Amino acid sequence: MKRAFLFAPLLLPLPACAATQANDGPSLAKRAIEGRFDVAPPAVVVAPPGPLPTDLAGRLQRWESDGAAGQQAFAAERSATASAVSAAAGAPVASERWVVAQQAISRLTAARAPLTAALADIDRLYLERSVDEQIDGLPDIYALRDRLADLASTQDAVLEALNAQLPGQ
Repeated sequence: MKRAFLFAPLLLPLPACAATQANDGPSLAKRAIEGRFDVAPPAVVVAPPGPLPTDLAGRLQRWESDGAAGQQAFAAERSATASAVSAAAGAPVASERWVVAQQAISRLTAARAPLTAALADIDRLYLERSVDEQIDGLPDIYALRDRLADLASTQDAVLEALNAQLPGQ
């Protein structure tokens, strides 16, 4: 008996739904006025960036040479650092070999300072020119920034790998 009462309320709304579906609703066809605004937006002409301004060419050359100097210094320190880290591979934390390896990693990090400084300077220049909407030379600036960022990320990977080899890291 209790089951009959549970299903009775469910049957009542069904006839009401069926009655509303039988009525015709408004047409969803496109009205004549709706087509008046189907026009293409006007084309926005954006001038391509011009050449690099002469006052920036010297700065970019300096940053490129700083990046190369940082890469050379990093490469010169890398083998000595790798040797110190491999010598400290089984040493306990804070032992003499571990400290020597940490110092070598610090020297390797410091050797890349010209590259990271140049990357920071070119990032600042790129952002300033973008905000001021001075687009002349941005492709050249971004290309150098991209090359320096690639060098820095490669160096970051080397430093992470060396740090991972030391105990306690």
